[in-house]
Amino acid sequence: MKITSSNRAKPALFFLIFLLAPFLLLAQNGKIKISGKVLDESNQPLPGATVILKSSNQSVITDFDGKFDFLVPEQNAVFSVSFIGYKTKEVNTNGKTTLDIKLELESESLNTVVVIGYGEVKSKDLTGSISTIKLADLSKQPVANVGDAIQGRAAGVQVITSGKPGDNPTFRIRGTGTIGNNDPLIVVDGMPLNGGLNQVNMNDVESLQILKDASSTAIYGSRGSNGVVIITTKRGTLGKSSLSFDVSTGISEATDVLQVLNASQFASLHNDILNNAGLTPNPDFQNPASLGKGTDWVDAFFRTGIQNNYTMSYSAGNEKTKVYTSLNIFDQKGIIINTDYKRYILQFNSDTKVSDNLKFGNSLKLNHDIKSQGDYNIQNALISLPTQPIYRANGNFSGPIGQAIYSGDVDNPIGKATIIDNSTKGYNIQGNLFGELTFLKNFKFKTIAGAEANFWKTRTWSPTYSWDTKIGQNAFLSESSNQSITLLFDNTLTFNKKFDNGLNVTGVIGTSAQQNKFEFISGSIQNFPSESTQTLNNGISQSSLHGSSSEWAIFSTFTRANFDYKSKYYVTATVRRDGSSRFGTGNKYGTFPSASLAWRISNEDFFKSKSVNDLKLRLGYGITGNQEIGNYSFSSNYNTYLYNFNGSYVSAAVPSVLPNSNVKWEAQEQYNIGVDASLFNERVNITLDAYVKNTNDMLVPQSVPVTSGYSDIFVPYINAGKIQNKGIELVINTKNIQKDKFSWNSDFVFSINRNKVIDLNGDAPLITGGLGLNYNVSRIQEGYPINVFYGFVQEGIFQSQAAVDNHAVQVQGTSSSNSTSSGDVRFKDLNNDGLITDADRTFIGNPNPDFAASLNNTFTYGDFSLSVYLQGVYGNDVFNANRLYNEAMSITTNQSTAVLGRWTGPGTSNSMPRAIYGDPNNNNRASSRYIEDGSYMRIKNVTLSYKIPTDSMKKKFFDYAKVYLSGQNLFTFTKYNGFDPEVSTNGIDNNIYPVTRIVSLGLNVGF
Repeated sequence: MKITSSNRAKPALFFLIFLLAPFLLLAQNGKIKISGKVLDESNQPLPGATVILKSSNQSVITDFDGKFDFLVPEQNAVFSVSFIGYKTKEVNTNGKTTLDIKLELESESLNTVVVIGYGEVKSKDLTGSISTIKLADLSKQPVANVGDAIQGRAAGVQVITSGKPGDNPTFRIRGTGTIGNNDPLIVVDGMPLNGGLNQVNMNDVESLQILKDASSTAIYGSRGSNGVVIITTKRGTLGKSSLSFDVSTGISEATDVLQVLNASQFASLHNDILNNAGLTPNPDFQNPASLGKGTDWVDAFFRTGIQNNYTMSYSAGNEKTKVYTSLNIFDQKGIIINTDYKRYILQFNSDTKVSDNLKFGNSLKLNHDIKSQGDYNIQNALISLPTQPIYRANGNFSGPIGQAIYSGDVDNPIGKATIIDNSTKGYNIQGNLFGELTFLKNFKFKTIAGAEANFWKTRTWSPTYSWDTKIGQNAFLSESSNQSITLLFDNTLTFNKKFDNGLNVTGVIGTSAQQNKFEFISGSIQNFPSESTQTLNNGISQSSLHGSSSEWAIFSTFTRANFDYKSKYYVTATVRRDGSSRFGTGNKYGTFPSASLAWRISNEDFFKSKSVNDLKLRLGYGITGNQEIGNYSFSSNYNTYLYNFNGSYVSAAVPSVLPNSNVKWEAQEQYNIGVDASLFNERVNITLDAYVKNTNDMLVPQSVPVTSGYSDIFVPYINAGKIQNKGIELVINTKNIQKDKFSWNSDFVFSINRNKVIDLNGDAPLITGGLGLNYNVSRIQEGYPINVFYGFVQEGIFQSQAAVDNHAVQVQGTSSSNSTSSGDVRFKDLNNDGLITDADRTFIGNPNPDFAASLNNTFTYGDFSLSVYLQGVYGNDVFNANRLYNEAMSITTNQSTAVLGRWTGPGTSNSMPRAIYGDPNNNNRASSRYIEDGSYMRIKNVTLSYKIPTDSMKKKFFDYAKVYLSGQNLFTFTKYNGFDPEVSTNGIDNNIYPVTRIVSLGLNVGF
């Protein structure tokens, strides 16, 4: 067939139509496909960003990689792209079909949404003092709970951590405000948490706020005086569902193990101890050098700990329903043998939108943990004799053999830690259901019903044992069960309206009802015919049974109003009225008001400054309360007794404590002034606060005469004390470098708090800091900070007998073996009466730091990120009570290597006394000898992470992946001579489980 020119054109036309068919179809349907990617200021993808086509208001949500696809009707489509915390950006396609859209931060510090209790507000509109913790990198820290991770990151918030597995940290917000309970109120998803922070998985936390001043905490009334920690867990998000795994494994060790004497060094010391007392030395120690190093009990007692942390979470959401769920498994082996902790947490949160005006939701947390340990005793490990082996040749644990003066009498610490079982199993449930109704445009009603159930079972089992002279003849079993059930029912009505004149009003009124019941039962028994059956009914002697129960309830009404006029002038007013069962008739109800003002100076017309972007002044005052005083302080306690009446035993209930029907909550008033400033295009953000916090009506012990018929030891508490805290807090956040591939941000936190006891209902001080056997090292006294150390002042060491004779008499005797002698501690005669008595004691140290500070630097380069966090305190003293045993040199126990510098003759030492059996001069009395500088600076955390790029993969296995290496408590710079300067809030280091160094490797993967 002949092909004409017309025929030749047909195949070409069909081929052209085939190539253009998709475009012709799109054109026919009026649709063009646009693909894009939304990035943050560091060129990282922004999943969950909203992309709206302005011509139709249709929208899509970016996926986990920040990507989106859109079908548009025209080539020059205009998109509006937004994401929380970023400036909304309009983008014109201008004929492009592929877009890379980079968003700019919208003043992150000013637009962060802050949870304030029964509501939310942007940080720029705050009138009170609230610290918001940045949680982005906290989940990568190798710690068990949120409290450990936030240490030092909030101004005015002291967090004391513990290295013991399963322990919860201790919080102090703006100082110690009472001699009673100082713990803050912790609220998780709208419910007060009765259990510890171990019940919360750090990977589940979405936001964390700490309410510090009274204008912020007054909404919690009688429970807000110690501050409030508000934790909000993650919820499902709109868009693509995501599944993520976070796994890490780490090793831990003691940061600074105390060095003790080896066998040769101990034998030489022991010879001195006995010789100086005129006693015959141990014949086995005639040649100390021949004994070598001996047993290293400390090395056997401590170990390298291992911890593993696994979290799997799933999030999904659409226009109607959003779901978030996670499972966490945490397994920790402590640095001391047989100290272990396991935890399992299941979180399930959901939100269901029934209509535009009605939604329901829930938060549910299931927790199970197991704390187990032997009968460990760090002090015994330090003082056990290096001349004694851990095991005998037959494999049994050893015990001291021979006379105690030669061989000591310390139980084998390895054996006790190994054979004795102490375990606590916890089963905890916290959950709530809520409904939220929006009506009449400006009103929102929310109701929440919740419950928290905590169950603990504790078991101690000690079998029989025979370790040479140490014999445990009877096996012992103790078991106890506790349960605490708390119910909550809250209702709030919120009104929000923006008026045309620039006035914005938000008001909330509400009620809160809470009830708790606690029950406890325990039993113990000894002497088991068969130790293979370890049950209470298998023992045959010395059985005991105990049980108790208590309950409390509180009902509250509250209201809060926020006024904002043209973002210049702010007023917040709050009133809460509480009724509590913990107080007697006439004092059950209390009212707690607060008010705060703010003035945004930078929004005034007269304010002209290119370098100051935002400047706000805040003022606040309020009254809060503390109802954590026990359940029945207003009534008398009764003890039951059996007494003989006419030859028969009769039971009786005898009151033991004088009742005080006038007891009420401790009231705390607080003044706060603050300044918020943003400088240099928001490159520098500063928050400065100053406060005065007065605790009035503080509960103190009442003086009860014996003639009253009541105990003068167990006494009632009355509202008659007063404590003042005042301080300054400074937070500076800077964006030092912001480049496309490299950024450097810094966060600096600085706090000063001064504590003073104003009144104690009299001049008599309260004796605290007990170490047993009437040995107390602290007191609470008017005019001084709380829990200051009290004792004798060491002036050095007597270098000669003439120096002893010319000094005030300390201990009189007939010889150097039973009286003060050269080589003993010289104590200062403060009243110059020529005698060293209790009258020569004085205040020798303060456990409260002068200031606390932290500095965090975050560096980002491409897909790498490095965070270096420094934290420390300065000016606090520590009473190192461990030295009472490790440097006593008065009985047959091992000592620390510090005693190698002991006094052995004139001029040999002016700080470490002589070694002598019995300590006739009482060198070990509470004195400045044991006061040490507790200041420290710590490399608290270093985390290096790398985000594995997915765009370059031939086959995409995951949406997101990050590997990280993290170290916690890496190095501590301090003059303190103990394991670690971070001890309890009372500043006493007495056999405390030390803070540990942890290094972990982790992987976070998202699908």
